[in-house]
Amino acid sequence: MLIPKLLWPLLVYDICSTTIKAIEAQIKKFTRRWLGVPPSLIDVAIYCRKTKLRLSLKPILEEYKCGKARLLSMIEDSEGLVVKTVQPTIKTGRKWKVVQAVDEAKECLKVTEVIGQTQTDCKRARIIYSKVVVKSRMEREKKYGHQ
Repeated sequence: MLIPKLLWPLLVYDICSTTIKAIEAQIKKFTRRWLGVPPSLIDVAIYCRKTKLRLSLKPILEEYKCGKARLLSMIEDSEGLVVKTVQPTIKTGRKWKVVQAVDEAKECLKVTEVIGQTQTDCKRARIIYSKVVVKSRMEREKKYGHQ
């Protein structure tokens, strides 16, 4: 319940990512103390979803970056006249720029769209192949009638 209450001010106000890292370090420290685990326990053990210790915790820095990216895309895609004329800027500090991150993500999406689906394992290849076969059969039946 603490993280949603913390994320709203982080998204609304201009806070740099270094400050977010410091806040996250304090939260990690108190979380480890609350769980009773040693300070040497790595972050993967706390934030991973596949370990035996499954907590519903997410790194605050990642949530902060996702929220700022969402905010920028909402502003860019807004149809309001005031927002279009003003074009507000989102400040995040020197180390991480939200505009660059969103542009990189859009470029990655364009590249994956151009490349298309790639085979990652045998199961995925069978699913893609079966969809292509079914689709080609349905197109053939539409074109030539039922066979």
